[in-house]
Amino acid sequence: MKKISLILIMIVTSLSSYAQSSFKEDVDVLQSVYGKSKSDLVKQYMNLSDTQSVAFTKVYDDYETARKALGQSKFQLINDYASNYATLTDEKADELAKGTLKNHLAYEKLYCKTYSKAKKAVGAINAAKFIQLEIYLQTIIRAEILESIPFIGELDKSKI
Repeated sequence: MKKISLILIMIVTSLSSYAQSSFKEDVDVLQSVYGKSKSDLVKQYMNLSDTQSVAFTKVYDDYETARKALGQSKFQLINDYASNYATLTDEKADELAKGTLKNHLAYEKLYCKTYSKAKKAVGAINAAKFIQLEIYLQTIIRAEILESIPFIGELDKSKI
């Protein structure tokens, strides 16, 4: 039993360290990938005319500024979860769940707002293409994050 408890403590400690250091590094990597590299990907995928590209750039830049802020909030929530995983209380779980839901809703509102602006700038088809690409990229990132963090109580199962 002591061996299992020691392993559990080591896992939680490494999870917390990983979340605090690696997720910070992930933020840096994602920000850089989502910066110029992402911009190039979007430009290539969108395949806009020069005139459309000029109109779309302002919409895209505004979107990226807001998205990066939401991404920072998301990673702060993940780090908070990792820091509190071993001692999670009802109150902290409620705070984290509400924060996560609020973050997800903010992404959805950002997609809607950006779609409306992009539609005016480059038309509905191009706006839909952009939103489709964004949701795809965000889904990939979300899946990667979810794969790297345990479910609530998952590590407790090793006690059984």
